[in-house]
Amino acid sequence: MPELRRVTVGGAEVNVAVEGAGPAVLLLHGFPHTWELWREVMPALSARRTVIAPDLHGFGDSGGVGSGSGAGSGYDAGSLADDAAALLRALGVTGVDVVGIDAGTPPAFLLAMRRPGLVRRLVVMESLLGRLPGAEEFLASGPPWWFGFHAVPGLAESVLEGNEARYVDWFLDAGTLGDGVPPHIRDAFVRAHTGRDALRRAFSSYRALPRSAARIERAVATARLTVPTLAIGAHPVGDALERQLRPVADDLTARVLDDCGHIIPLHRPRRLLDLLLPFLAGEPVPRPRTPEPARP
Repeated sequence: MPELRRVTVGGAEVNVAVEGAGPAVLLLHGFPHTWELWREVMPALSARRTVIAPDLHGFGDSGGVGSGSGAGSGYDAGSLADDAAALLRALGVTGVDVVGIDAGTPPAFLLAMRRPGLVRRLVVMESLLGRLPGAEEFLASGPPWWFGFHAVPGLAESVLEGNEARYVDWFLDAGTLGDGVPPHIRDAFVRAHTGRDALRRAFSSYRALPRSAARIERAVATARLTVPTLAIGAHPVGDALERQLRPVADDLTARVLDDCGHIIPLHRPRRLLDLLLPFLAGEPVPRPRTPEPARP
C-alpha cells in the first residue's frame, strides 16, 4: 500500500503517495483526478521502482498557491514543472522517469525539457502541448467545450457548487467510454472536487493555459526534447500529441490504444502497463495487444 506523505513545496503542502523501492518514477495526474488515478498501475510499477504520485497543487489534499485566479497564479505548466522538481529534491531524488496524463502532460514535458539531467525517460498521454503545430485536425471543431467554461474566473465554480458529483461523473464516464471507474476511486475524485474553493483550485490550470502555452513555445524555440519519450494516445486525443512532438523530439515512440478512453490508467491499466514497463526498462515497446475485457 502507498505511504502518504506531506511535503512542503513552493510554500504549500503537497500530498504525495510513495510506494516501492528502486529507481524513481513520478506520476502526474490530470483533471478531475488525484494521485488515486494511478491506483491500478502502482502495484506493478512499484515492484521494481519507487513510485511517487503527488496530488498536483490545488488538487486533492495538496494545498493551493496564490489566488488561483489567472495566468500568474502559479498553476501554469512551467510552475507545476518547477513544483515537481522541488518535490523530487525534497525527497532526495536525483534521477527519475516521468509519466504525465491530461493536465499532467505539459508540466511533465517542461520538466524534461528544462532538466534532461534529472529526467531519464518521459511518458506523456492524452493531452495537447499548448499551441504547438500538429493538433490542427483534432482542434478542427474547436477545443473541448469545458476549456472555455473552466477558463472564466469565478464562473464554473459558482455554477457547479452543489452539483460536483454529477459533473465529475460525466468526465469519468466519458473518459472510460461509459465503463466507469471503481467506486472508491470515483468517490475520492468527487470528494477532491467538492466545494467552491476546491473547484476554483482545480480550474486554475485552465485559467493559466495561455501562460502554459507561452512557456512551451519558449522551451521548444531554444531547445529540443532529448530524453527518450513515449507518447500514448487513446480516445479522443489519438495521435495528435505524437504529431506535436515529432518535430521537437529526438527519440520518440508513439502508440495509440484502440477501444480505450481518455482515462487510460483506470480504463485499460493492463494495456498501459504493457507499454510502460518495457519502455521504462529501455526495452522495445510492443504494439498494443487485444483490448482487455471491460471491468464488471
